[in-house]
Amino acid sequence: MNGNIKIANLFGIPFYINPSWLVVLALVTFDYGYQLSGIIRSFGPVPWLLGLVTALLLFASVLAHELGHALVAISQGIKVKSITLFLFGGLAVLEKESKGPLDSFLVAIAGPAVSLALFGLLTLLNNSFSLALPLRLVVEILASLNLVLGLFNLIPGLPLDGGNILKAIVWKITGDPNKGILIASRFGQFFGFMAIAIGLLGVLKIVNFGGIWTFFIGLFLLQNANLSAQSVQFQQQLEDVTAADVMIERAPIAPEDLNLREFANNYIIGQKQWKRFLLKDDQGKLSGVLTVENLKTVPTSFWSQTPLTQLKEKIDDIATVSAQTPLLDVLKLMDQKMANELLVISESEEILGLVDRISIGQFLQKRSLASSS
Repeated sequence: MNGNIKIANLFGIPFYINPSWLVVLALVTFDYGYQLSGIIRSFGPVPWLLGLVTALLLFASVLAHELGHALVAISQGIKVKSITLFLFGGLAVLEKESKGPLDSFLVAIAGPAVSLALFGLLTLLNNSFSLALPLRLVVEILASLNLVLGLFNLIPGLPLDGGNILKAIVWKITGDPNKGILIASRFGQFFGFMAIAIGLLGVLKIVNFGGIWTFFIGLFLLQNANLSAQSVQFQQQLEDVTAADVMIERAPIAPEDLNLREFANNYIIGQKQWKRFLLKDDQGKLSGVLTVENLKTVPTSFWSQTPLTQLKEKIDDIATVSAQTPLLDVLKLMDQKMANELLVISESEEILGLVDRISIGQFLQKRSLASSS
């Protein structure tokens, strides 16, 4: 899974870590170990062990943040494909979008809510008990980090949770989820540019804040906001495209009432060479499949007297799609069914054609060339 390492399953959700997480784990361990060694005035292994514990608890906090999103999504009947920890935090991958803006809002707000709740609980713990100095320092660090994690993610720009919250609000006001994504992406691009600029100014010592991490975070925000904007613009361009528009030209479909000679003349000679043909009955419905190689089992002198049905074979279930199905739904169905092709049918279930990933790609390429000319 993109080089990610599977660690465990949590609530039935596959949990991965990206190799970049190991680098951050080492850096965070060193950073907090060094800070703690100065505060508790110990240069033995204790500060570094505490630094490692702090780093692990920090990532446990990030995991709890992502589980907040995941569990709310699960409560809405949405499958969570995975949770991954990586360089800049975590990512919960959901199977689909929430059905409405309120559900989308609840999924988005759940993560920051968990982080802010952890900040409150850790602060209460520190103020309510007389903890030993090393433990108190670890709890203080974790409390402050959860506060930063919660507030940072509330910045109203994609890909942050605040961007998803903004998307849900715009969706509610306009009734258009794509408009919400586009506006939240624009905000994400703005904050990304701001973070990059602040990071560069910090690196150049022009300002006393920001730095290399701010720069990289800004770059991360900008790249992902750009992807979100491009994705929704792509979807908007395809809103009027249906399965009927992207069907294979001269698809391998033939009526079963032909004889082998008629079939060869009309569908084989001078045509694209298909390995198999779907056959339809006199009502236009799927009746079986013909493997072209099997024509060789019948002498050509008998082709005129041999019906196609003699070579017809049963066919496994093939996924179907209505001719008026939007292209984006066609692509989603292909992914769900793990299918490379779909049978396009009319309302009366008459076969109209086939659509596959190649025909979709060709259609998109033609459309892209037409729009750029």
